[in-house]
Amino acid sequence: MRRARLAVVLGPAAVFGLLYVFSEGFRGEVGRAASLLGRGDVEGIRDYILSFGLWAPFASTLLMVLQALAAPLPSFVITFANGLAFGVLPGWVLSLFGHTLAAAVCFWLARALGRAPVEVLVGRAGLESADRWFARWGLYAVLVARLVPGISFDVISYAAGITRMRFRRFLLATVLGIFPQTFVYSYLGHRAPEQVRLFLGFSGVVVVAAVIFAVVRRRKRAKPMP
Repeated sequence: MRRARLAVVLGPAAVFGLLYVFSEGFRGEVGRAASLLGRGDVEGIRDYILSFGLWAPFASTLLMVLQALAAPLPSFVITFANGLAFGVLPGWVLSLFGHTLAAAVCFWLARALGRAPVEVLVGRAGLESADRWFARWGLYAVLVARLVPGISFDVISYAAGITRMRFRRFLLATVLGIFPQTFVYSYLGHRAPEQVRLFLGFSGVVVVAAVIFAVVRRRKRAKPMP
């Protein structure tokens, strides 16, 4: 069973790697997409997706998977771009599908490869934080993490894959968590794209506040009682 999972996961990864090494055009497309995602350029991502014409929804889904495999890249900017490119409802449905597929890819990649390679992908600190989150909340950790802006979507998916959590329950919690979030992002992307940078700033504040809270709380616990 483990070998079958490895074949399913590593097969597409091997094809991707070969294309990246031997195809200059493919390598350029990947670099361009990664650059747009890294800058959080919503309008640029919108234009990039629409440049594929009838294949635009497929391109959007591949971008979701690409950012999932490169965990530091933000996923919600693609949701904003989908709302801007396709409209609120079509962009929402497309983003819902893309996020779910990306979460499934991360989950099975982690389950097939094990903990050590996942630590290389997402970093030991992020994975240890996710471990504590799962130890405390279990399945609800997935649902809550999907609802709160600023929490890494992909780290949670990778971390869930190396637990004993059942895939169906993970997928259900993921869909329920991202259902309202992707709608809000699609709406903002379509109706108020100028607010995207404000949202990015707000998400950054949330992450910094969460880190400070965690550090202060840990220090209080570590402080010896008088």
